[in-house]
Amino acid sequence: MPIPLEVLAKLLSPVIAAVIAALTKHYLEARPRLVTYLVHASAIPLPIPGQPSAAQVNTHSIVVANNGKKTANNVRIGHFLLPPSHQVWPPVNHQVANSPSGAAEIIIPTLVPGEQVSISYLYFPPVTWQNINSYAKSDECMARVINVIPSPQPNKLVLFALWLLLFIGASTVIYWLIFQIAAWLQ
Repeated sequence: MPIPLEVLAKLLSPVIAAVIAALTKHYLEARPRLVTYLVHASAIPLPIPGQPSAAQVNTHSIVVANNGKKTANNVRIGHFLLPPSHQVWPPVNHQVANSPSGAAEIIIPTLVPGEQVSISYLYFPPVTWQNINSYAKSDECMARVINVIPSPQPNKLVLFALWLLLFIGASTVIYWLIFQIAAWLQ
């Protein structure tokens, strides 16, 4: 006795959706994901006694974080110009590679999943924060520049509900695709 098409579609659609979800999750999560963002940029006036105009000092900080599930190797933070007054926090093992043109890279050997470093700079006009940083990358990927303030993630119950609804929706779509393709072939 042949298996009815509707029963076959109902059995195969959740299995296919689960396989697609597992492959997608493995592909998307099994790598480092570097992100970088500007924390702040400031211009601070320094009053000089006896002079009508004040001097100014500029400062800014960036964060480079590994939001992926694998370690990022040889993280390189490029600079058009690296000011002599800069600080890497927390104090991780790093080195500075200078080029003859004045450009430089801060090289961090590894950033484990969930680790982030903050780099603060202090410099004087006419240099501004746009003239300092150029890129961030690792051996595995380029860093994605985030132009917004990071927000907290939803709790695990909300994430579970969203994934469950996504799975049910994907299973339904696959079920109807199987059913429609089989009906079209007959």
